Amino acid sequence: MALWGHPDFRRLWMGDTISQFGSSVGMTVIPLLAAGVLNATPFEMGLLAAASMIAFLVIGLPAGVWVDRMRRKPLMIAMDVTRAALLLSVPVAWWMGVLGLPQLIVVSLAVGVCTVFFDVAYQSYLPSLVGRGQLVEGNSKLQASLSVAEVSGPAIGGYAAQFLGAANGVLATGLGYLSSALFLLRIRTVEPVPERHADPHLRREVMEGLRFVFGNVTLRKIVACTGTSNFFHGIQQAVMVLFLLQTVRLSEGTAGLVLSAGGVGGVLGAAFANKIGLAVGQARMIWLVPLLTWPLTLTLPFISNGWGLVLPMIGLAVNLFGIVVYNIGQVSYRQAICPDHLLGRMNASIRWVVWGTTPLGALLGGGLGSWIGIVPTLWVALVGSIAGVAWVLFSPLRTMRDLPTVTSVDVHG
Repeated sequence: MALWGHPDFRRLWMGDTISQFGSSVGMTVIPLLAAGVLNATPFEMGLLAAASMIAFLVIGLPAGVWVDRMRRKPLMIAMDVTRAALLLSVPVAWWMGVLGLPQLIVVSLAVGVCTVFFDVAYQSYLPSLVGRGQLVEGNSKLQASLSVAEVSGPAIGGYAAQFLGAANGVLATGLGYLSSALFLLRIRTVEPVPERHADPHLRREVMEGLRFVFGNVTLRKIVACTGTSNFFHGIQQAVMVLFLLQTVRLSEGTAGLVLSAGGVGGVLGAAFANKIGLAVGQARMIWLVPLLTWPLTLTLPFISNGWGLVLPMIGLAVNLFGIVVYNIGQVSYRQAICPDHLLGRMNASIRWVVWGTTPLGALLGGGLGSWIGIVPTLWVALVGSIAGVAWVLFSPLRTMRDLPTVTSVDVHG
């Protein structure tokens, strides 16, 4: 593959791999710390899940404007260092005997703010680093790193929480972000100077990004699909750890193993996404693969100890296979059709919706878990998430095979 010989992409890839590994461990041990050590209620778990994502809803749109006004690599480095400092405060507070749920919520909220800026800058940076012709390959490799982290991170995080203490596991997350910053510092490609408006105006520039996204019928459908699925996934996040620990009565280590099962499918999805795109079409895989794979997650409520773990874990793996292929396809699609000067605002506008729905779902999930119970809430989450595929199933993607270009797309839909 061409990008194996691209030194700066390898540095980006390596930094991202380490960062994703640390994040995966941290996203497992923080809820385990809250549920298993601090005895958080379903509503408090919903608050914690919402805190990590609410920044996408609150500052997602202006973040896109600011990202388009500045160089993206220095911004990503600053966000990595800040996230590391925030997360390292958790084990320090634990060692001092002063850690409480309010600190976990505040840290999750602040890390979420940094993640908004990092993720918008990161997805806007890739086209200038590798070129638009290599977007599917680049996104496939980066998704492979994410999937490897999802395989190993939760399992390691779960057993670290069980044998070393959950707070100590947060160390891996902070150190991962520091390592990511060091690799990004070594990238030598000169980033183009951002285009600037002669008369910068925050509201006007925000609206320009929104018009681009919602003026394109295909992007609207992609946003609706991802936003719907993420909303219900937020509901699932609020009750998932409680379901595994309290309802199924798994150990922390086994719970981490279950949470990592989907990553196996994610690795395969990232490895085969490019081949699937060549075989069925890069645009067609956005709706076809989710249609065939997402329903397998319905095996999850039937999980039990022993052999009862096997089928639900396979279902999670197949489900994440489809999610990863879908994400590679839809991210490559939107990067391919968007002009350079709008990349930050386009990504921010989409993430404002699709990630902004997650904390709303988490808050609802916490309330539903307390009201109707954990298992019924889990069923609501799973069915609703699968239903999101209908948006792209009945969209212009059905008539397309491959990705359009920035010059051929109709931005008015």
